[in-house]
Amino acid sequence: QVQLEESGGGSVQAGGSLRLSCAASGYTYKDNCMGWFRQAPGKEREGVAAIYNRGDGTVYADSVKGRFTISQDSANNTVSLQMDSLKPEDTAMYYCAARPGVDCDSGTWLTILRYSRVWGRGTQVTVAS
Repeated sequence: QVQLEESGGGSVQAGGSLRLSCAASGYTYKDNCMGWFRQAPGKEREGVAAIYNRGDGTVYADSVKGRFTISQDSANNTVSLQMDSLKPEDTAMYYCAARPGVDCDSGTWLTILRYSRVWGRGTQVTVAS
């Protein structure tokens, strides 16, 4: 059974940092599109970042570009999201998503991941002003 489990959320002051991790299990494909989404109360779920092409490709939403970094540890089947210079507007539930066996690129990641059936349960990030 394919599973994703997020960890690393919490509460920080504006300007602080957090590192989220997503541990994937139940599959061994090498070509996978993986990424992070977030959803704030009363707002739609939005794509934050994705990693593809076996870790060689990354893409970010404009709202987090330059502050967040997505990375992949293929040996441990883990994807991480380093979040620096956090702002109150980054407060949301963060979800990991994956499409095992399906790769993506900067133009397709949103669609491929948004309609994936493989999602984690989420981890809360709260940034105080």
